[in-house]
Amino acid sequence: MLASQTWPKLPASLKRTHDVDLILWRHADAKDAAGPIADADRELTGRGKHQAGEMAEWLRHQPLRSVAVLSSPAKRAVQTAETLRLPIKIKPQLGVGASVADLLGAADWPDHPGAIVLVSHQPALGRLASLLLAGTEADWTIKKGGIWWFTNRVRHDETQTILRAVRNP
Repeated sequence: MLASQTWPKLPASLKRTHDVDLILWRHADAKDAAGPIADADRELTGRGKHQAGEMAEWLRHQPLRSVAVLSSPAKRAVQTAETLRLPIKIKPQLGVGASVADLLGAADWPDHPGAIVLVSHQPALGRLASLLLAGTEADWTIKKGGIWWFTNRVRHDETQTILRAVRNP
């Protein structure tokens, strides 16, 4: 059984003097669409449940503050997010077919204080990773169950976005 953990909240006085984290988490391995099962109703496979649990365990050991978990309404994404054992906000704009603008709008990043975990789909997650690192959208791949962790910070009056970690199950 996975231990539950909450992260401390940041004081309101730390408006933009602190780093803000954006964690892109692609849903874990899911069953193939077959027969009458709609894409949105696809569940995680046994392997996917293991992947999600492994990534959630890793995330719980990271120094994150004020964590907000936002998920696509697709069942496989919600099941992935649930492994963190934190409250989840379902955001329709994170669903299959989302755009980079949809992801950033849902997250209110980098203006949202603390950490945002976005559980969503390809190709939007990969395109957002590309935009944050290379300054342009490109079709980058984030593996199923994979996590890309970005931090936006201000140093010497300059805003920087850095890649903290890439983790795959």
